Amino acid sequence: MVDLVDASPGPGDLVRLMGITIGEVTAERVTGTMRVEGNTQPYGLLHGGASCVLAETLGSLGAGAHGRTVGRPIAMGVDINATHHKAVREGVVVGVASPVFRGVSIATYEIIITDQSGDRVCTARITCHLRRP
Repeated sequence: MVDLVDASPGPGDLVRLMGITIGEVTAERVTGTMRVEGNTQPYGLLHGGASCVLAETLGSLGAGAHGRTVGRPIAMGVDINATHHKAVREGVVVGVASPVFRGVSIATYEIIITDQSGDRVCTARITCHLRRP
């Protein structure tokens, strides 16, 4: 598990409530997991909004890691989109964020979320504005 004190201001209550665990955090790659239980919609399926929370968390951490290299360590999401490919009812999903574009004032990351079998559940993309403290 990564110490989020160095990666961001803190994991935040939502990250804790949703059971998101952060693995690797670099500007090149961010990984994390999230439990399905407790993050479902009324039909018992993983909530699409929960997938977006996982995606935004991972993408923002990557953008923040990149931002530190250009003197702009605060990453604020300005756009997110997600395509939900497959329903998941139980277990854990895994997210991997990779950079699409890294500039001085914005960074865009693609996040692939898979189930425990490795099947793609969601593809998301987030663009973050990078700011100075």
